[in-house]
Amino acid sequence: MLRLDGKVALVTGCGTMQSGWGNGKATAVMLARQGATVYGCDLSLDAAQNTHAIIQEEGGTATVQSCNVTSADEVAQLVANCLQAYGRIDILVNNVGRSEPGDPVTMAEDVWNEQLQVNLTSAFLCCKHVIPVMQSQGGGSIINISSIAGLRYVGKPQVAYAAAKAALMQMTSTTAIIYAEQNIRLNSVVPGLMFTPLVERLAKKYAKGDYEGFVAHRHGQVPMGRMGDAWDVAHAVLFLASNESRYITAQQIVVDGGVTMATR
Repeated sequence: MLRLDGKVALVTGCGTMQSGWGNGKATAVMLARQGATVYGCDLSLDAAQNTHAIIQEEGGTATVQSCNVTSADEVAQLVANCLQAYGRIDILVNNVGRSEPGDPVTMAEDVWNEQLQVNLTSAFLCCKHVIPVMQSQGGGSIINISSIAGLRYVGKPQVAYAAAKAALMQMTSTTAIIYAEQNIRLNSVVPGLMFTPLVERLAKKYAKGDYEGFVAHRHGQVPMGRMGDAWDVAHAVLFLASNESRYITAQQIVVDGGVTMATR
């Protein structure tokens, strides 16, 4: 079950600059472990190459490059490079995202625009260039990584990030219906409070650098008593990428330990 042999997966944001496992890194490695050929990109080539080295060490097949997925030209070239290397794209994972603090009064307009570009337009551009490839192949699976911040307030003033992630889920579901008859499935994975290397940067932005206090607070917000990790996200992506989910489209898999249903 959940094998991806013979499939090519394009994963954006596939690396992490810090040690440990980010969502994109874990997802790329997981897909490779299950037999997929991975074409990954990241804004940082060093981060992407770290993921590439792990896949190679485990006997998988991967190619990586740097790419700014908010640039239409760079995304077009990314897709062309993947096709040149492997001839097809069966799976697309849009994993790029970043949160900046602020509300409509305190947030600068350029920050608002940049947040929409990173968290929403990046996925739009990748879908724009990959969907025609999937049409020519007779189908494919697109998984967009959103956030529970797009479903509810999670305790941080991040209005642009929340708005973009909500829009990403609606774009995913709407596009899924448009292309359902062509066997192109689109679904969202919606992580909650995850314990990844990103938490350190979030602590600097939202908790004045109090990393230990921020971590403890996030653990305490979750009904299961702990944050999830990148592998929880990767397993959800794997399911949606696999043939076992062939009748699932326009849906959201929330990976959050119960946060969105809790009142605390």
